Amino acid sequence: MYKILRKKVLNPTVTLMDIYAPDVAKKAEPGQFIILRVDEMGERIPLTIADFDRENGSVTIIFQIVGATTEKLNHLNEGDSLCDFVGPLGKATKTDGLKKVAVVGGGVGCAIAYPVAKKLHDMGCEVTAITGFRNKDLVILEDEFKAASSKYILMTDDGSAGTKGLVTNALESLIIDGEQFDEVITIGPLVMMKFVCMLTKKYNVKTVASMNPIMIDGTGMCGGCRLSVGGKTVFACVDGPEFDGHLIDFDEAIERSNAFVGFERQKHESTCNLFKKEVE
Repeated sequence: MYKILRKKVLNPTVTLMDIYAPDVAKKAEPGQFIILRVDEMGERIPLTIADFDRENGSVTIIFQIVGATTEKLNHLNEGDSLCDFVGPLGKATKTDGLKKVAVVGGGVGCAIAYPVAKKLHDMGCEVTAITGFRNKDLVILEDEFKAASSKYILMTDDGSAGTKGLVTNALESLIIDGEQFDEVITIGPLVMMKFVCMLTKKYNVKTVASMNPIMIDGTGMCGGCRLSVGGKTVFACVDGPEFDGHLIDFDEAIERSNAFVGFERQKHESTCNLFKKEVE
């Protein structure tokens, strides 16, 4: 069993947990993920490793409450335990040789972007972190990004925090002003990553996109994370989750991802109703 050491609500729909999993913490690297089960009857879901502490044997996960399993997970508290916590899985982010990088995160994808920015910063890389949210109530990891970057830019759609606008607005302004990045690493909603990659392709800046958002079971068996990269079929969980952003067919990935929205919402609502009945 894997004990929950810490639970912290980051915003109304996003929660952070530190899980005691020393074997996973020992080998974890930014960009990788774990597969967990809440209980013996639960489904397996992949969640990206948001941070890790090798000395204390803990792994940090940050999840958005969107489906049945994340709803169940969010009902657990410090001291409770998870049934399964397997990893690290997936290929780690390639950081060797990078001297100047822009890390662009959106929404809960910032939980994936943060450990990447942190490792690059610790390596001595000049990191510009750009994060985007709909409004100030949804902002997460602001202090952490400030500590893990040379320059931090916060964007919100409505201007209630940071600067009003999109992450692409901030990134393009930097490029126009003469910033020359070895690489842009983007992690967030598919639509956001699509437009980040369209922008960097225009300016011929190498870009890596993390396709974690389309993973379902984390093993490749479900086929849900199948996507086309450079005309070839790959799977985000076993071949990635990071790929050349200029070669990804984002329209195909977005269309496939939308196919599960209705089912996910239905399962989440039924799980919420179950917990309500238990309380009553």
